[in-house]
Amino acid sequence: MSDLDTSPDPAAAPRTPHQPEPLVLDLTELGRDDVAVAGGKGANLGELTRAAFPVPAGFVVTTAAYRRFVTAAGLDDLIVTALAGPGTEPAAAAQRIASAFAAAEPDPELRAAVLDHWRRSVGADEPLAVRSSATAEDLADASFAGQQESYLNVRGADDLLVAIRDCWASLWTERAIAYRARQEVDTESIALAVVVQRLVPAEAAGVMFTANPANGRRDQLVIAASWGLGESVVGGHVDTDEVVVDAASRVVVSRRTADKRTMTVTTEHRTTEQPVPDALARATVLDDAAAAELAGLGLAVQEHFGAPQDLEWTRTADGFALVQSRPITALPEPEGPVPDRWPVEPGSWYFRASIVEQLPDPLTPLFADLIDPAVSTSLREMMSELIGATVVRPEDASLPTVNGYAYYRYSYGGMVRLTLRTPLALMLYLRRGDQGVIPRWREHAHPRYQAAVAAWHDRDLTTVGSRELREGVAALLTEGCAYYTSVQTIIPYAATTEVVLTRFWAGVRRPDEPSAATLLLGFDSAPIRAEKSLWDLAAWARSRPGLAEWLARADDATVLGLLDRSPSEAADGEGEDGEGEDADRAAFGRRFAAHLDTWGHSVYNLDFANAVPADDPAPVLATLRFYLRGEGTDPYARQAAAAERRDRLAGQVRARLDPVRRRVFDRLLRWAQQGAPVREDALADVGLAWPQLRRMLAELGRRLVAAGALERAEQVYWLTAAELDAWIAEDPSAPAADVLAERIAERRRVWRGRRRATPPQGLPVNGAMALMESVMPARSQEAGGSVLRGIGASAGRVTAPARVLAGPEEFGLMQPGEVLVASITTPAWTPLFAMASAVVTDIGGPLSHSSIVAREYGIPAVLGTSEATRRIRSGQPVTVDGDTGLVSLEAEDQDGDPGAGDDRGAGDGRAAAGRRGRAVALGALGAGAVALIVRRRRAARQE
Repeated sequence: MSDLDTSPDPAAAPRTPHQPEPLVLDLTELGRDDVAVAGGKGANLGELTRAAFPVPAGFVVTTAAYRRFVTAAGLDDLIVTALAGPGTEPAAAAQRIASAFAAAEPDPELRAAVLDHWRRSVGADEPLAVRSSATAEDLADASFAGQQESYLNVRGADDLLVAIRDCWASLWTERAIAYRARQEVDTESIALAVVVQRLVPAEAAGVMFTANPANGRRDQLVIAASWGLGESVVGGHVDTDEVVVDAASRVVVSRRTADKRTMTVTTEHRTTEQPVPDALARATVLDDAAAAELAGLGLAVQEHFGAPQDLEWTRTADGFALVQSRPITALPEPEGPVPDRWPVEPGSWYFRASIVEQLPDPLTPLFADLIDPAVSTSLREMMSELIGATVVRPEDASLPTVNGYAYYRYSYGGMVRLTLRTPLALMLYLRRGDQGVIPRWREHAHPRYQAAVAAWHDRDLTTVGSRELREGVAALLTEGCAYYTSVQTIIPYAATTEVVLTRFWAGVRRPDEPSAATLLLGFDSAPIRAEKSLWDLAAWARSRPGLAEWLARADDATVLGLLDRSPSEAADGEGEDGEGEDADRAAFGRRFAAHLDTWGHSVYNLDFANAVPADDPAPVLATLRFYLRGEGTDPYARQAAAAERRDRLAGQVRARLDPVRRRVFDRLLRWAQQGAPVREDALADVGLAWPQLRRMLAELGRRLVAAGALERAEQVYWLTAAELDAWIAEDPSAPAADVLAERIAERRRVWRGRRRATPPQGLPVNGAMALMESVMPARSQEAGGSVLRGIGASAGRVTAPARVLAGPEEFGLMQPGEVLVASITTPAWTPLFAMASAVVTDIGGPLSHSSIVAREYGIPAVLGTSEATRRIRSGQPVTVDGDTGLVSLEAEDQDGDPGAGDDRGAGDGRAAAGRRGRAVALGALGAGAVALIVRRRRAARQE
């Protein structure tokens, strides 16, 4: 029989439920459903063997054998005692268990069963591979690979029995115990099988993913290959060749040949690592033909299991063999290519500024179609009112997308006319009375926006026609854009007043005095009032016996289930809350609903496909629990302290100035202090219509689902406006459901690829645009390097682990003391500043929301780095210098993993997909990317 003989044993009979659990089974007797008997590895290898895939001959010492061994030796009670003992350290427990295993011997019947199968299934003279196969291993939703031991080149009966016992014992190492605890695996339910196979004398080995684990593409296979046995590859001890193969054609689309310096080889007893001969170090392990052959084998396995697979393979002169197959866990959604060209319409300039700052990601199709006319209309109306009806013409300004990213577009002619009218626009800031920018916002723009939203607030959407809903969405979005446009007069006003005060301050400031920003802190604003509201709710919950403890331990769904009440019922006073645990919980639900009704419209991202706190309160609940634990700073005390410092400093300055400069200072200070809080109030209400918009679109989505056009209501965001309108009009040419499904899947794939790009701040990229970059809300970076340059927006210097957050779905990952890294922060992000030691953003400047709040909290901030979210990894130590505007990236460990690990994969599908900026794009996996994925499967070995 050859090493790769997989023919089934004709004498093997199927097992029946009436037979006792076998101690040993041949691989030919096992299938994918036998995880409880053979563990994940054994069950999958048995399945492959029975399906005639090339698997080395072997057998499995079953979980029944393990249980028999530990029971006979009294180890089961010892394990429970060692793990449950009060004050017992995991390391001490593991050592106690290991010593007990080493002293135990299998009983004669178990010994005989193992040795009999060894002689019959493999051969007494053959070298063996002995591998652990746990019942919690290689499952579809978690990979426990690397937690237990494997032994290669095992020879002889005694060595085999020792290797099996050592595999069993490895179930209880300190590392394995800790890993299972993190994965919340029930210790009492686990058992270990052991796979014993003929050791293939491999000339090369590696791993193969039948879907691309870096970008999620199901039409690509990724192969990592090196010389010798596979242990050095799987263990992450060697750099590997990396090959990407197209699944349809089996053509190699990219490859990287590594400088392979180490390989695992057999010795007289077990294995060792030795240098790769110079002739092989830079040689290709698999040529295109071999890669295509291996890819074909992998695709056949994937088809057999019905899911993408993570395979371990070996190669000899006789061909390929498979020694393991498991489902790929945490496979990201497929992505399109990352764009590297940014084509624009000639004769125009494109800018990512103003409203675009709150659109950090590529737009969803429906939002892109509706936002362009809404912004263009509101912009022209404002310009016509302020500086003349003929200045900005319809063709002069728009909000198109480039590779899905929103840009303001101005024609060259329109930009010239705007520039010539700039002095007239500046006069707006000097107007007094009702024509001033603040009264115009407070008395006109804000009430108009509120009225438009209120007109829809209490309507029963189920009774509104689809066409009216669609028109209502467009009208509300237009009102929101008109409001944002009015806010754009507040922001320059506040910026101008702060700049002028700062320049005056530079001439009178003493060396020991703080910056001018201190004079603008401590005022009330909408984000601060929202924070106080949540702080007050936490304080109230702590005052109710048992409520805080229940809120801390209850899952999100249970707590948020308390919100299933009308917001109008939420205004009960404390005296009306009643008594008892149920009454307290109900009262909490009403109070939390009232908070969300008032503050839940803050947007994280203006694209209405993104939830707001009103319809996804989980991030707010996470902050509430942070306050319940007694963490964070009291916003009342913090604001009072800032106000006291502000007034004291202003008094000191006034006392030493001469009368003329004192009058100037008083006027400039009054001017700036008036603008600073109003800016935050105005920005906080930009999303006032967004909860209603999302309810209206959800209703349209539900109708599309009922009509069979969509599978899920939230897919409505991925339709174009024309597709939605065709369905509403019952147009016979409207796309069929299967066509829409394909279009939506492709649009999401393209969107995910585009999301990895770093959009230029201005287009076209040329000398003129480079001069304008100084006023853009982000700075261009050269790829690579250990320092990011941005804008120092809040003073101070901090070194701490980073936490890169793609959006609110990842807020729960934030830990106190970490550096918050985000594309941009809006008022909805304010609660995280209470946890952060510093803030770094891709977009923003010294007058943005991030800078204002960072100063309020007294933490350093560096903004406008352009690609912090793509260059920094969660857990990576970074130094944030808010004085110089520099962010230093500390060195990572040898595997490329940050010291605290990368948890971004635990977030949304978004972030589950990524995670953002760190996975590798189509056809260019990058040095060590696959090796890193392989090493992570064995990461626990280095803990």
